[in-house]
Amino acid sequence: MSSSRVALVTGGTRGLGQAVSNRLISDGVTVAAAFREDRGAAEAWRNSLDQPEIVSLHAGDLTAPAVCKQLVAEVVGRYGRLDYLVNNAGIMAERMLADIDEAIWERSLSSNLSSAFYLAQASIPTMAAQHFGRIVNIGSVSAAMGSPFQIDYAAAKAGMIGLTRSLARTVARKGVTVNCVIPGGFETSILEAMTMTNRSLIERNIPIGRFGQPEELAHIVMSLLHDDAAYVTGSVIVVDGGMSMGT
Repeated sequence: MSSSRVALVTGGTRGLGQAVSNRLISDGVTVAAAFREDRGAAEAWRNSLDQPEIVSLHAGDLTAPAVCKQLVAEVVGRYGRLDYLVNNAGIMAERMLADIDEAIWERSLSSNLSSAFYLAQASIPTMAAQHFGRIVNIGSVSAAMGSPFQIDYAAAKAGMIGLTRSLARTVARKGVTVNCVIPGGFETSILEAMTMTNRSLIERNIPIGRFGQPEELAHIVMSLLHDDAAYVTGSVIVVDGGMSMGT
């Protein structure tokens, strides 16, 4: 992986996004890490790195289309290029069907699906002009399996698959690939949001017998970002320890 590359990772300062950022940084890739809140935690993470100078932090609420477009413009303006976009940012809170009102539904779609569209739409012109680009969208196993407590989240993440494949067809002749990674249960703060799902039961029913580590997902994302992954596009790769196979 070339050290001259520039990556934009949304939700890139915590959880799965931080693991992806760390892998990129270890390869010398310049990382623009976007986060929604808690600048102190984001700065503490950057300051803990061996190469903090190749990381920039970008705060913003990506539910707003204008913020998505401004973020991409900011990164391209700062570095002069954009090679990798990892759409990882999202929100999830478990609720019963009757408790999902219009505002919750719209915010979930904006956070978990629409932001990926607007960021990709803004990034593709730069990538196409370079004749190189990699976009990886992070979905969820909830999209494939369904969940009675994650209806809005699962619906938005299911949309990621259609978005991924449609974008992949749109830019396939321009040197840009678009793929989707579907994580299952991982040891991140999102498990804390599972207030209604029986986490212990889920873990016991994962064929591998445990939740994943963020670094394991980052490895798959990195493989899709690699220069040699030019023939992989429109793919949906499940990384769930076998969870979606069922019991």
